[in-house]
Amino acid sequence: MTMTQTPLTIGVLGAGRVGTAVARQAVRAGHTVKIATAKPAADIALLTEVIVPGAVAVDREELRGADIIVLAVPLHKYRSIDTTVLRDQVVIDTMNYWAPVDGFMDEFETGVSTSEVIAEFLGAARVVKTLNHIGYGDLEIDSYPVGDPQRRALAVAGDDAAAKALVQDFVDSLGYDAVDAGPLAAGRAFENGTEIFNGRHDAARMQDLLSECGRVLASA
Repeated sequence: MTMTQTPLTIGVLGAGRVGTAVARQAVRAGHTVKIATAKPAADIALLTEVIVPGAVAVDREELRGADIIVLAVPLHKYRSIDTTVLRDQVVIDTMNYWAPVDGFMDEFETGVSTSEVIAEFLGAARVVKTLNHIGYGDLEIDSYPVGDPQRRALAVAGDDAAAKALVQDFVDSLGYDAVDAGPLAAGRAFENGTEIFNGRHDAARMQDLLSECGRVLASA
């Protein structure tokens, strides 16, 4: 993969399948990658070395100052996140609500987007929703260079224009067309169960689906 953007420092909070897949793809794209969990860095150093070669295990406090922090923990554990680490940071919310796995959670049954709930909990973080509607396995094998007719699109939603633009550049560096979905509330269009979530789309089709969903939500 050719790195066209300025390399970034990417922090990944969570060392599960999603977090490590994003981390590996980010390393391939030429970014500096730091991985942290709730455990001390020493406890995940070997795992990181083996599973994500090129990334560095750090204590979660050391994620502060990264250009982007990728939030990749199980959604039902979101209240255990140390919000001070994410204060004023650009944060990618990759999490999805799966009631059979997460259990029934009232706050995610209200009709607002899951990322709006997360953003409210995190407070001062600059939350952007993306990377939730591609499988962790697909993320590493379905990327293509800019202009390739097979290139897949990923939607990006957020209320902070500068944060969203930075994340769009990051998504592009991973090998995907980043399509601006609009404000964070628009993340509902690509949550679990939607056509966007369930399918693989190019940029033109992604924009059409986002527009269709926007009209439906506006009339609801």
